[in-house]
Amino acid sequence: MANRITVSICGEEYTLVAEESTAYMEQVASLVDKKMSEVITGAKVGRNDAAVLAAVNLADELLKSEQAAENLRRQVKNYLDEATQARNEVSELKRQLFKAQQGRK
Repeated sequence: MANRITVSICGEEYTLVAEESTAYMEQVASLVDKKMSEVITGAKVGRNDAAVLAAVNLADELLKSEQAAENLRRQVKNYLDEATQARNEVSELKRQLFKAQQGRK
């Protein structure tokens, strides 16, 4: 069931409706409000331009986070591949050791 919450972003009231919890939607609204306020203060622009610039900044952060996550996934996959290779090498060395021990007897 969808949750409905009214939030304030840059002094304007907005009603959000989403499946996420109200606490989560408040976090989202707070982040948007913060980003827009930073843009308005820093760039001295109006609310509409601030909304677009805040969206651009948030999209930039999202894309960079997605890239970082993909890099981490790639690293984890490499580590798992290396661990599998090492495990296989250990198994092979154990087999060779067992064979050598059997040959001595």
